[in-house]
Amino acid sequence: MQFPLKSIFLLLLPFASVAQKTVLPGNPDINTNRLKPGKSLYTIYYVKDNNWTKKGTYLNELTISGNELKFAVDYKDEKDEWYRSRTSVADAKTLSPVSYKTNSLKNTLDLTFGSTVTGKYRDLKAGKDKQLTIKPAGKYVDFNMAEMLFTTLPLDVGYKATVTQFYYDKSPDSVLSDYIIKDVKSYMQRSPKTGNHESWLVSVLEVESNAVYTYIIDKKEHRIWQREMPVGGGTTEICVDEELDYQPIESRFDKDVNLKKLENGNSVIKGTAFARDHSGGGRQVLNINRAQFAPRGTVVSILPNSLYLDEWKAVNKKIRKGKKLPEVPIDPNVAACVKTTTVYDDKGHFEFTNLMPGEYILFTSFGYTHKYSYSYYAGTNYLMHPSGAVLSSNNVYNTANGATGATAQIEEYVTIKKDGDKVDINLKDVR
Repeated sequence: MQFPLKSIFLLLLPFASVAQKTVLPGNPDINTNRLKPGKSLYTIYYVKDNNWTKKGTYLNELTISGNELKFAVDYKDEKDEWYRSRTSVADAKTLSPVSYKTNSLKNTLDLTFGSTVTGKYRDLKAGKDKQLTIKPAGKYVDFNMAEMLFTTLPLDVGYKATVTQFYYDKSPDSVLSDYIIKDVKSYMQRSPKTGNHESWLVSVLEVESNAVYTYIIDKKEHRIWQREMPVGGGTTEICVDEELDYQPIESRFDKDVNLKKLENGNSVIKGTAFARDHSGGGRQVLNINRAQFAPRGTVVSILPNSLYLDEWKAVNKKIRKGKKLPEVPIDPNVAACVKTTTVYDDKGHFEFTNLMPGEYILFTSFGYTHKYSYSYYAGTNYLMHPSGAVLSSNNVYNTANGATGATAQIEEYVTIKKDGDKVDINLKDVR
């Protein structure tokens, strides 16, 4: 039996309308247990024709206390010319809005939600206040919480939903608008820090602006890895998660403690920095056991060792072995705790004073001339019989001298046992 085309369309129409559900605060699709309290930092880029321009950052902070969920967002311009902060409070289970505050260079806005929304809008430039009383029709989510709501949903291939948001600009007459989740597909997100993550690629239409946002949301962690949105003129704004929670090194580096180790003690480290050639590699070295001292003015550095540095080295060694992830950058505070001195004579001597007891890393680098002699094959001598037969033969080797420019890279660990000790150390590079 065949149905007319019109009949088939009418049969399918109810199913199509059911597929596009409306998700409002309290809907069973919302599962706030998927939300993870903490901070997230995003870098904002404007991208056009494959050119990425950094525009700023925003920091999200989510806290949950009892029945209250608080979500704060702080935006900062890359050139430090503007800022904006938004703070939303909602019911921790339903995401029903409770209050909203925003501050920027141009205005402030305070709202309290209920059956009637009340608040105050202040134009900072004009110095004028506007008292607000708004009665929206129906339920909604505070627009500042909408992205968090997306991550609470049971996303799956083909999932669709409409989310109504409250957004006040300047008119109380048009505060409600819709986000429509148009499409959800599987996606593999590649993090430069933590590798591959199975994710959802979520397309969201903002009905009022007709702009389509694209979100990459982790399937397991429910975090937003990235958001893309058009900003006009062929430019796309891309916000990228910087993974503040990525902490492969558990130990923390304490700048103040390490600076004190370099300044508040009575111990001294005295040393000599030199390179020494050693026979090896089939070559006979001419200046064997002859030290070539670091030139006068060579910089020698000292850094207090710590659990952080030991762990940092071990983690990066493991990463290099795996060859899959980039190495973990060192804490920038470490550089502030490096103390330097210079070789003060032609014998490679240097000194560090005012040190506290503890373990230190000393390191330096300098160039020198690596001299050597070597033998080479020069031919073969033959003992000949008068008949012309070869009775014996032996290879002939000659010697020659050579020299190459070399660089000494030296790192040594030195321990001061008690305050007031004077420790002598040789910083040597042996070839």
